[in-house]
Amino acid sequence: MFEGFEAGPIEVEDASIFVRRGGEGPPVLLLHGHPRTSATWHRVAPRLVERGFTVVCPDLRGYGRSRGPAPTADHSGHSKRAVANDMVAVMRSLGHARFALAGHDRGGAVAFRLALDHPGAVSRAAFVDCLPISEHLSRITAKFATQWWHWFFFAQPDIPERVINADPGSWYRGDPESMGRENHDEFRAATGNPDVVRAMLEDYRAGLTVDLRHEEADRAAGVRLRCPVLALWSLRDDLEDLYGDPLRIWRNWAGDLRGHGIDSGHHVAEEAPDALAAALGDFFGGQEGTEAGTAKEEEEP
Repeated sequence: MFEGFEAGPIEVEDASIFVRRGGEGPPVLLLHGHPRTSATWHRVAPRLVERGFTVVCPDLRGYGRSRGPAPTADHSGHSKRAVANDMVAVMRSLGHARFALAGHDRGGAVAFRLALDHPGAVSRAAFVDCLPISEHLSRITAKFATQWWHWFFFAQPDIPERVINADPGSWYRGDPESMGRENHDEFRAATGNPDVVRAMLEDYRAGLTVDLRHEEADRAAGVRLRCPVLALWSLRDDLEDLYGDPLRIWRNWAGDLRGHGIDSGHHVAEEAPDALAAALGDFFGGQEGTEAGTAKEEEEP
């Protein structure tokens, strides 16, 4: 995997972030989802390098080989704001003050927070198979609770750790053929580590508490994404089934918006890498938005 890429830890304020990076050209940051690691991008990242981008793929705080602080009662150490700050620090340490950004699943929640908190750092943002957490929670139905029950199970104290760590191989299932053997082996090693499992659960606990409060405060203050936004979703997963057109929801947060579905299951980077890399490459290679609300921000407020 990741032939020609460099890999290793980058130390930030209160975390150690494992990062893969390669290529030359405009910088792109790719953020994975649960329960994957940065290896999930192993089929997409080289395609973006071929298109002339510098590509950075980190493990999120606590996931894979990245480490963060011990969990706290308020879950703030695993909030999307804390993880977004990690990512900004990583990119600055690599010399990238401004970059394009894509996040899948829980990585999409981090990407969303990063783009809101650091508008001067993000030139373009792509969100793959995700919506803002508050948008999900404001639309809870019996169907959502049944299909996305894991959000609420993971948020319980102590119980999910005991259940998952008793047999992580049965809980976190993955197919080495579809994932790629090395990606699968890395995923299996990560999900077999009780410390990683705890951190991944803290991600969800933060989602229903501190992250929700942050998004609600932004909504009340009228904060919106300032950069051009691309929303992509898998046609063989349940986002359209639950909500219809995801763009209708993303318009609550983005003025410069486009997007479409991809013929794939949930793990798009592994299942449809050509389509995903093409969509991201075309979007990231576009011109800066110049309409009201999308002009380039030189400095953060």
